[in-house]
Amino acid sequence: MVHSFFLARACSRLLSIFLIVLASSFSIQARAQDSEPVRIGFMDPLSGPFASIGTSGLTVLQFAADYLFNSRGGILGGRMIEIVPLDNMQSPTETQIQFRRAVSEGLRIIFQGNSSAVANALNTAVTRHNRRNPGQEILQLNYSAVDPILTEENCSFWHFRFDAHAVMKLNVLTDFIAGNEDIQRMYIIGQDYSFGHVVAETSERLLREKRPDIEIVGNEFHPIGQVKDFTPYVTKIVASNADAVITGNFGADMVSLARSIIDSGLDIPIYTFYAAYDGITATLGTDGKNRIRLVHNDSANPIPTGERKQFYRDFKAAHPDRDVTQPRLAMALSMLVQAMEQTGGTDPYELALALEDMRFTTLSGEEVWMRGSDHQIFQDLHVSVQTDEGIEFDADNSGFGLLTEYKVPAAETIVENRCEMKRPQR
Repeated sequence: MVHSFFLARACSRLLSIFLIVLASSFSIQARAQDSEPVRIGFMDPLSGPFASIGTSGLTVLQFAADYLFNSRGGILGGRMIEIVPLDNMQSPTETQIQFRRAVSEGLRIIFQGNSSAVANALNTAVTRHNRRNPGQEILQLNYSAVDPILTEENCSFWHFRFDAHAVMKLNVLTDFIAGNEDIQRMYIIGQDYSFGHVVAETSERLLREKRPDIEIVGNEFHPIGQVKDFTPYVTKIVASNADAVITGNFGADMVSLARSIIDSGLDIPIYTFYAAYDGITATLGTDGKNRIRLVHNDSANPIPTGERKQFYRDFKAAHPDRDVTQPRLAMALSMLVQAMEQTGGTDPYELALALEDMRFTTLSGEEVWMRGSDHQIFQDLHVSVQTDEGIEFDADNSGFGLLTEYKVPAAETIVENRCEMKRPQR
């Protein structure tokens, strides 16, 4: 009996030691996890003809992570934000490959913006993955793909758009155009993919409603990223006697089209979505003055707050050859971090719930609203002109920048949607 007693005590002690070691192991593991960086994927073209756009966005997002959060002690009690680049070459096929890489590396939040075709491909991949892998879901944060379908027919609980979609922007742009009585003949040209078609169809419809006297003298498409010489297209614009042009072109296609129009001798306004920064402003220079106009989110010059001015100054100090091309990246990251702090973690499902109907004040001092029913953001919209007058922050170190001419408050940009969101159950 004595032997049994001592054996029992020995076993009890061993069990206690084992439990202490096990608890300590879990504690160490938990602390290690708490100190691990929050890894966020950035999937955009980092090589190929549109690499300048993706690289520019990546630089802004990395700077925002360091400047707004990492330099101030991190988030969630001291965790740093790590941005993981994923080069999809702006290809839907390569996007699928990079998505599988993101899954294998345990990335559960992905920023993506360039090309609505790519955004739709990623949306499909995320939805399929999340349906098949409950508890391992991935969140898609769309900062620039503006095909309305992403928050309408193809809306998803796992997708959030931090940019106004094409119809919202065209509502503002066509209001601005309608006020110019000198415009009687409009030419529409764009890239031959989903966004380009939305711009063409919506521009024509809205101009008919607002200015039925404006004649649409051309509405055509060209292959995306393949046209080296736009002279044949511009020859048609010249022959049409157009008073103005609308285009949704971006990247190299925007530069080449605008350059060809200017070189043809046409002195007409060109209304755009993406005709600034990444070398475009410097390339057009004096020739683009008072001719290139953009519809966009954050206000251009004059910058409305000291906080945003300081963000720009510090960015330029760190990256003298780059610009804050898409300030909404800083906004989207800040809203994501607010959701993380609110939920106390990084679970995509919990973050999605926290982002729904979030109201947030940007560096510009403007309040934005993420509508919960379709995950579409609403914010002030602006039309700005390329000029070298009244410019505090230029683009491409060119001396030319954007000056805001027209502003529409967020509340006036709200549109209805056809989203019938399938919400996951937990």
